[in-house]
Amino acid sequence: MVKNRKLAKAINDVGWGQFVTLLTYKASWYGKNVLKVNRFFASSKICSHCHHKLESLPLSVRHWVCPSCQTQHDSDINTSNNIRQQALADVAGLATV
Repeated sequence: MVKNRKLAKAINDVGWGQFVTLLTYKASWYGKNVLKVNRFFASSKICSHCHHKLESLPLSVRHWVCPSCQTQHDSDINTSNNIRQQALADVAGLATV
């Protein structure tokens, strides 16, 4: 993006900030809520079926099988399920992470 790391970080931060602002505005326009999840939540390493947490899972791995429950996962779908479950747990006051 930009060779200057600090400038690239500032541009990236403003971009995400603007996106969140627009998303929040549109959500309230339609009577919906935007739920934020902790940025350090390991959503891609947790099995959305049995909640087993893998020690490591490289980003290059797109499909994986949980060693605990043998469920086959697509990384993107598993991650989105985990984020949804975590956001709902946060709202209900049941979050553990």
